Amino acid sequence: MEYELIEVEYQGAVGILRLNQPDKLNAMSEAMAEEIAKAVDQIETSARVMVVTGAGRAFCSGADLGEIPEDFGLVLETHINPLMTRLRNLSIPWISAVRGAAAGVGCSLALAADMILASETACFLQAFSKVGLCPDGGSSHLLARTIGRPRAMEMMLLGDRLPAGTALEWGLINRVAADDALESEALALAERLAHGPRSLSLIRAMAWHAVDADWQSALGRERRDQKTAGNSADCAEGIAAFLEKRKAVFTGA
Repeated sequence: MEYELIEVEYQGAVGILRLNQPDKLNAMSEAMAEEIAKAVDQIETSARVMVVTGAGRAFCSGADLGEIPEDFGLVLETHINPLMTRLRNLSIPWISAVRGAAAGVGCSLALAADMILASETACFLQAFSKVGLCPDGGSSHLLARTIGRPRAMEMMLLGDRLPAGTALEWGLINRVAADDALESEALALAERLAHGPRSLSLIRAMAWHAVDADWQSALGRERRDQKTAGNSADCAEGIAAFLEKRKAVFTGA
């Protein structure tokens, strides 16, 4: 499939989705959101792990304000919210690799990943208050549940840049890499996940469910998913490998 605003490539079982409008710092337009949604559908059926990153010196600078809609909320309803929900419900694990700024909805996109890697010069900012808008893309939910209300309030009310090192300290991201090693580290991590068992898909879904679930609901989900995982070929292989004291070879089945 041909894309104009993004690129998709594969390295083995890893699908790489790259926002590709570096001259606009990969600003998110309705057209880009549509291309991302199509690419996600493609990658989900063709790969076992997805990496999302940006071309050039920024991950994503936020919404493309060259396209000012009559109703900002309608754009969320028709494009951004469905995309963010699609990513949350993805059947494969995915990683964001952030170089430079992840601002506004770009920040939301980066933080919605299962694992978040950032380069040393990356920064995260909720730029909405700078232009008289409100957080979107699920960022109010993601931030409050990840770093707590006080820090989420600071990011959203002030709109200041949060450097990668502070983001790591706050528990907002997983790892910080050297600028020139960001994508190689993201791919190494993705390869590791790509060789994991089928249960990784269940684990990511379980974790996202637990963000909003009560205790009993979480236990019920674990019981249901453990049955599914236990009946998989990968589970049989994993147990056999453990008993035979060898490394398991998982196929995702």
